[in-house]
Amino acid sequence: MNRSATIHPALLMHAVALMEALKGAIVFGAGFGLLALLHRDVRRVAEALVTRLHIAPEAHYAGIFLDLAGRATDAALWAGAGLALAYSGLRAAEAYGLWHERRWAAWLGAAGGAMYIPVEIYELWHKPGPIKVATLALNIGVVAYLVWSLRRRRS
Repeated sequence: MNRSATIHPALLMHAVALMEALKGAIVFGAGFGLLALLHRDVRRVAEALVTRLHIAPEAHYAGIFLDLAGRATDAALWAGAGLALAYSGLRAAEAYGLWHERRWAAWLGAAGGAMYIPVEIYELWHKPGPIKVATLALNIGVVAYLVWSLRRRRS
């Protein structure tokens, strides 16, 4: 077998760790975005966003988004920011553990990733698209790799 064609397992684990860290950073930023909406007319901000993205306000998901924005309270924004902080903290811990090849992090990543697979299959079934296919394939690949790494270290 050509050794130059194989990827070292630690390199793959680092790639998964960076992906988890990136997801956490994005959600962390979104939490700050929620805090930026405190004491503002959230409905008006949401309408401006929908307009800027050239989405028809009558569209189903846009309507749901605008309805939620119209009912947003400062307490709900704080709660959303708190959940974003907790989620990003979990992702950061997972990324740290994966980077350092901790067994608990591989379990956390495999379980967390596996939870999304049924939802991704449902979404793909009802509205197929290349991004959904790629997301599902990537998630299955990551979960399979983490399970493989757990089994490899056990033996």
